[in-house]
Amino acid sequence: MSRGGPDLDTVFVRWTWCRAVLHRGWWLVTSVYLVADARLPASELVLIGVAQGVVALVFEVPAGVVADTVSRKWSLVVSHVLMGTSMIATGLVTGFGALVATQMVWGLSWTFASGADVAWISDEIREPARVALALLRSGRAQLTGAVAGMVGVGGLAWLTQRRTAMVLAGAAMLLLGLYVAFRFRERRFAPGLRSGVSGVPPQPGAAASRWSVSWRILVRGLALARRSEVILVMFAATFLVTGVAGVFGRLYPLRLVHIGLPTDPVAWLTALGVLSFLGGAVALRVAQPYVDGTLTVRRCYVVACGVGAAGVVGLVGAPEDVSASVAVLLAAGALPLTRTFGTIWVNRETSDEVRATVHSLLAQAEHLGAVVCGLAVAAVARFAGLPAALVICGAMLTVTIILVRFGGIDRARRH
Repeated sequence: MSRGGPDLDTVFVRWTWCRAVLHRGWWLVTSVYLVADARLPASELVLIGVAQGVVALVFEVPAGVVADTVSRKWSLVVSHVLMGTSMIATGLVTGFGALVATQMVWGLSWTFASGADVAWISDEIREPARVALALLRSGRAQLTGAVAGMVGVGGLAWLTQRRTAMVLAGAAMLLLGLYVAFRFRERRFAPGLRSGVSGVPPQPGAAASRWSVSWRILVRGLALARRSEVILVMFAATFLVTGVAGVFGRLYPLRLVHIGLPTDPVAWLTALGVLSFLGGAVALRVAQPYVDGTLTVRRCYVVACGVGAAGVVGLVGAPEDVSASVAVLLAAGALPLTRTFGTIWVNRETSDEVRATVHSLLAQAEHLGAVVCGLAVAAVARFAGLPAALVICGAMLTVTIILVRFGGIDRARRH
């Protein structure tokens, strides 16, 4: 049994579930609030997303270096403070400028969490098979928590007011930060500021030590990613899949409306969202006994991309609402699973001292994919139409399958 104790896996998964409940439910209510209460036009909604993405791109890697240099646990606490504050503030303002500011803080909060969470559980458990299992359970918890959040926070908004539900969700997110502070032990992490990197002591002087060690960690993280063919393949795959997932999430409601739905579109789309999350959770439960090996994780990634591609292309040729909805369930249920499998795969290729930094680089690949692929597919949709844009998405997933199936294969077999 690991010295980390048998309860750390459960602590981590419970925290993941609670955070998913709060942020998914909050975002469901907020997406309506921005339109119905703040009355933002489409252009301003897009600009808010762009501002959030820019902040994430700029601060993602520095926040990962902070987690590797100072503390993974306290990086998560900072994330909760920023996230809860931005959630509360969003529900108190309606002006465009103020909402841009709150959403930029929201984007900043996620940079302190991405990578730090995986690095923390990997540090404290130090058992690769057990870490992989904890990450898979965490991915399942995110999906079931999303369903609970959509129902719970959405129901609270219906019973009270949207801004009331948003403020209460933000306050709960702050309290969840206290859970991290008291329940996340950090016994096996040696902060870079205290220990240096790879046995090299920090330079004299607090400021010099901070910048010196942080720079070394960043350089070593970049070097590790550059040397590892497996990590580079996963960065490229993440770039493509995240781009497709983001675009598909915006296009499939339009396609369903064009085909025609038998009931209110909001109710229909909410039902599809709940079913896709539950389907993804079941798929992760089925895959749970088989995540012990690198080759198996890669096969799971390929299968998820294949199912997603079938759903995306199937939506193009779907003649009516039932077949179109089945296609959406396939794609929307499978594509989010790639993030869990990719995280497990990359985590096995990293070293303890730069783990959060490498995961932050992976998150940057997500942000870049969402921006670059999103703009490219949007241009196709504008000039060639919605079906052509969906076909391009299917082609990008096919390229991802080939890349993951054959890229880094010798290294994976040696591992």
